[in-house]
Amino acid sequence: MARLDALSWFGPLLVRCVFGYFWLETGWAKLHNLAFFSSRFVEWGIPWPTFNAALSAGTEFVGGLLMILGLGTRLVMVPMIFNMLVALAVVVLPQVGTLDEFVELDEVLYVAVFAWLLLAGPGAASLDAWIARRRLARAVDREVACRLEKA
Repeated sequence: MARLDALSWFGPLLVRCVFGYFWLETGWAKLHNLAFFSSRFVEWGIPWPTFNAALSAGTEFVGGLLMILGLGTRLVMVPMIFNMLVALAVVVLPQVGTLDEFVELDEVLYVAVFAWLLLAGPGAASLDAWIARRRLARAVDREVACRLEKA
């Protein structure tokens, strides 16, 4: 069990990289075919289809990149969750008839993973964790310097 604990950093990294790459690629494809993606927004009755399609695609692209890096992870999960909840409510749920169909939706899995990253954070192998370690080290250095000056 101790060996598995030593690898606990790998789980969040793996999830971030797999899901992050998926969203990076999905967002990139939508950004490069924005006219088609916007036409889908028109079909779905989403207001300001061109703006909202660009916003959705940009959220996926930037969110995927930041997810891979583990940078601003908790913050970026908020628009990712919102994006997916809108997709669920507007596009997917009207076609779902049972709880079994609902829990089998890809979008439900996406929201669950985003919520997990929001609540648990990106893990130790992330830029967020590296920044936090640097800030802590600087704070400790300042505290030690203050105590040495007083001594």
